[in-house]
Amino acid sequence: MKKNSLKKKKTKMQHILVTGGTGYIGSHTVVQLLQQKNKVTIIDNLSNSNKKVINRIETIVGKQVFKHLSFQKIDLCNQKKIDTFLNDQPKFDTCIHFAGLKAVGESVKQPLSYYHNNITGTIFLLQSLLKNKCYQFIFSSSATVYGNSPPPLTENSQAGLGITNPYGSTKYMIEQIIQDLVKSEPKFKAVILRYFNPVGAHISGLIGENPNGIPNNLMPYVQQVAIGKRPTLTVFGNDYDTPDGTGVRDYIHVEDLARGHLSALEKLNKEKKGLFIYNLGTGKGYSVLDLVKEMQVCSGQKIPYQIGNRREGDLATVVCNPAKAKKELKWTAKKGLTEMCQDSWRWQSKNPDGF
Repeated sequence: MKKNSLKKKKTKMQHILVTGGTGYIGSHTVVQLLQQKNKVTIIDNLSNSNKKVINRIETIVGKQVFKHLSFQKIDLCNQKKIDTFLNDQPKFDTCIHFAGLKAVGESVKQPLSYYHNNITGTIFLLQSLLKNKCYQFIFSSSATVYGNSPPPLTENSQAGLGITNPYGSTKYMIEQIIQDLVKSEPKFKAVILRYFNPVGAHISGLIGENPNGIPNNLMPYVQQVAIGKRPTLTVFGNDYDTPDGTGVRDYIHVEDLARGHLSALEKLNKEKKGLFIYNLGTGKGYSVLDLVKEMQVCSGQKIPYQIGNRREGDLATVVCNPAKAKKELKWTAKKGLTEMCQDSWRWQSKNPDGF
């Protein structure tokens, strides 16, 4: 009897395909998927990540767990390669789709490359998944799809209007593609996760955000000023209608965000069909200066900053209402601003030049 129950347990291991799994959020999610006894296959073209992440994941999870991870370098815009690869693999139970270009400023300068990479790559991936009978899909979307909708943002807030950059537009268009696919293919079910502002790093300090060139996001820029890689931070505008005049954002620890994907996976495993959309955020807003002050405390370093002009398209406050994820996914963010800054600083100080 015992032997049978052990055997039964073994067959429960799910095979998860993770696109962009060597990236910032992808790598943290892969660690948690492996720790929850899933088999994971990463595909990534390494255009904005580093293969050394794989070795760091092995150190975190240990050799016994790591043997359930495999990696393949593939560009999603190469349909032939995706098809060939998926045809040769054992069946995937679910695909978690992180892969995509994500720099807001760059997307304004290179719109065609963003539309091609993000949208074409996703269409090729979805076509290949359907051919290979993988009908569960989790998509890494973004709060940018809400455009200029007023906070606090719920899943029913207006999406698709007032999006200020091609990156955000690609996320919204992919959401539409997924919605249409769920309607047309009865077996296909999906979760769309709209992230707010991911920050922090794994508590080990072994993996974290590793931007190429000048960081686009506030936290890695602040980290680089704290460690002396950059002389000063420019705060874009201090005349917003917020407590200290600087922009307020809903920051979420990357470990909490990764947990959200495991909750989404559980949801898909329970549901027979449908599309489910969730905000992943804390529901609390912190200003630019709140984050700078907390990072100064956690790092013990002075972070010089200067006030610049507002950036075009920036909103005063972007904060979510995460109640739906709490109710339906049984998920809430657990880590606050102090842990976000402590873990970011641990990563930065251990890896001053990234990987």
